[in-house]
Amino acid sequence: MCYTVKILYDGYSHTKNGQMFANCTCTLIKGPNNMIVDTMTAWDKEKILSGLDSNEVNCDEIKYAVGTHGHSDHLGNLNLFTKAKHIVGFTVSYENEFFCHPFETGEPFKIDDCLQIIPTPGHTSADVSVVIKTQDLGTVVVSGDLFEREEDIADPTLWKYVAGSENPELQEKHRNEVLLMADYIVPGHGPMFRVTEPMKEAAMVSVSGIKS
Repeated sequence: MCYTVKILYDGYSHTKNGQMFANCTCTLIKGPNNMIVDTMTAWDKEKILSGLDSNEVNCDEIKYAVGTHGHSDHLGNLNLFTKAKHIVGFTVSYENEFFCHPFETGEPFKIDDCLQIIPTPGHTSADVSVVIKTQDLGTVVVSGDLFEREEDIADPTLWKYVAGSENPELQEKHRNEVLLMADYIVPGHGPMFRVTEPMKEAAMVSVSGIKS
């Protein structure tokens, strides 16, 4: 009962003439419980529909629509998925019904044995990430802006100051936890990347230092 991860669009972020330009990575998770994660801006409807169509999925076949956090470039097309349960940060809802789930205590939202949503605050106070056991890539974590892009591992200023972090210490903790669990990470504003052994070793050293 494993899943496949399809990147509909790679995100980006850059500045030009002092102006920030950004859009999020949009990810389709295909399997027993189809999911879309981070639906780009409100101007990207046709891109979303085209990406789904190329993967032979329609909006009504999406069972869960996730916004990893409450920034507008991650939530713009949730209204396309009216058959889906919506999870935006720590908030879980369907139509006008809201469901209590204790993300704030660290409790994962488990959908099945291969798909769950975990709390990873730091970038904002209510960020979540999606953990997927896949058929071909091992464990993939769709992290939203917990990771801006792969380059922010070597250059922490990208996630601390360029993307911004409400709680850098907490974000670093969750970044290390995700690096240790994942084979691949889908960041908020860049292509999916493989987690290397040096990345895991550095995360382990950091975690050990925090614990000591």
